[in-house]
Amino acid sequence: MFQTCSPQVAALTRASLTSIRQLPFRASICKASTLARQRACLSKTWLPTGGLAQADKEDGHSKLVRAGYLRQSHPGVFHMLPLGLRVQEKLERLIDKHMLSVGASKVSLSSLSSQALWERTKRLEAYGPELFRLNDRKAAPLLLAPTHEEEITTLVAKLVTSYKNLPLRLYQIGRKYRDELRPRQGVLRSREFLMKDLYTFDSSVDAALQSYEEVRAAYSRLFDELKIPYVVAEASSGDIGGDLSHEYHLPSSMGEDMVISCNSCSYVANEELAVAKPPSQDQSAAKARVWRGVSKDRTFLVNVWYPNVPGLSESDINTHAIKTVVPGLDSSMEDSIAFWTQDSTKESGSSQKVLKLVNVVDRRMSPTISESIKGSSHPQLLPAGSNLDISSIKIETITRSESGQSINALRIRDGDNCAHCESGKLKVEKAVELGHTFHLGTRYSKPLGANVQMRENVMAPVQMGCHGIGVSRIIGAVANHLADEKGLNWPRAIAPFEVVVIPGRGVQDEDAHEIYDQLVGEKQEVDVVLDDRVESFPWKMKDADTVGHPIIVLLGRRWLSDRMCEVQCRRLKVKEDVAFDELPVYINNLLSQL
Repeated sequence: MFQTCSPQVAALTRASLTSIRQLPFRASICKASTLARQRACLSKTWLPTGGLAQADKEDGHSKLVRAGYLRQSHPGVFHMLPLGLRVQEKLERLIDKHMLSVGASKVSLSSLSSQALWERTKRLEAYGPELFRLNDRKAAPLLLAPTHEEEITTLVAKLVTSYKNLPLRLYQIGRKYRDELRPRQGVLRSREFLMKDLYTFDSSVDAALQSYEEVRAAYSRLFDELKIPYVVAEASSGDIGGDLSHEYHLPSSMGEDMVISCNSCSYVANEELAVAKPPSQDQSAAKARVWRGVSKDRTFLVNVWYPNVPGLSESDINTHAIKTVVPGLDSSMEDSIAFWTQDSTKESGSSQKVLKLVNVVDRRMSPTISESIKGSSHPQLLPAGSNLDISSIKIETITRSESGQSINALRIRDGDNCAHCESGKLKVEKAVELGHTFHLGTRYSKPLGANVQMRENVMAPVQMGCHGIGVSRIIGAVANHLADEKGLNWPRAIAPFEVVVIPGRGVQDEDAHEIYDQLVGEKQEVDVVLDDRVESFPWKMKDADTVGHPIIVLLGRRWLSDRMCEVQCRRLKVKEDVAFDELPVYINNLLSQL
């Protein structure tokens, strides 16, 4: 063969045969070089850390910024940097795993939605100024979707026509948009955010409720894996709609929601639905105070009458409870007195005038108060300085809800009696909402024509459910919850890296690589990163605490003398020297607790 080839080809062929004879040795070199190329090293990752001083009272968001996870682009809009993206991607994979457990298929829906669809479901005006609206070049009205019930229902209505195609479970993880009036607390309340939405479609109510419970179980497994102290509360469906919903909360002083729980029974509810046992003693009409509000369309005014007793103030008014009996209440207006004391036509910017005054009477008030305020002569019907003509305004008084229950116009407070057991006392705590499950029924399938043919050859609207998880919100909430004075402190499930290896002075690169390869192993079950940057050893240790790696492995003097590594874990208060051969088992035991 060599005689029929050119000398160059013959030489290459001999070299190839030689390589084949030496294959085991060459393969081992190839494996080692491939592993070296795949080692995660901080020197190869863009980490804009440093340059930002630590504040005295630093919240989780400030720590995320200082540690180089994210940066603000515009008010309420953030860029995810490499570390932040690793956390986000790990959280998404965790969600994918638990969505797969309920048989859900992943889709990706457009961020643009048609305003016409939202008009059909009567949500366009209900969302009000929180919607980002725009027109395309042909003047077609669009919006940046804060949620996707309309779009997913329309999609399914076109493609699913028979009960045989159900149940159907579709989910996405995508960007959502809400024009928050006051974005705050970083990714906890932002204008652009990442959400997971699961939409379920079933042929009957029973099947839909079964789907609902399966998703709730999957949510519990997901939050259990994050190892955070979440609570599940009965909740109101709000603008989404439906008649059954639960919220998943992380108790936190940074939270904007209030969760009420009983210390004796299993009762847990958010502030919108929570009820306490009614007080046994009424207050007199002479001791009444009034909280004032207006409707969103500025056509009616609202007086809320509650007892004037020590310790109560306007901040104790539960606007969620008021909205159940006065749905049009504008609960976003912090001070409505200015509206009451000037021309309402000018304030509203339209030709509308005040047509009605609605009095809402708290259940603690004496029954005589209802009679005394029905006329137009009560001195507290209007605030001092009002120029409204009370004689031209219709007065309505509400003392009970549509279900016949007396109205609790005040927020529940610590120590109130539980309405669901005999001896329980209620506890009120702030919390961050991480997830929400809704049974929607036919709220969207009816107006959008999502019907399927049933066994009886009749068409019926599908039963729907909607189940959300705030992906970017979880990142902010967990960061804030687990942070301490040294920095962030991630749970294993979503930590950017589970273990960081920091070699000290005099430690050779080969030693650090040996530790790295020992921890990663052939199955690569541990997510390790090597801090091979040129910074000093103390700087790297402080940076590792700031970033919040769950476990730190230090190679110092004992490594050079005894091949012992120092293992640190702040959350578990561990600081121990571990022999090289025992390191994988020891590290995995720690990680199983994080």
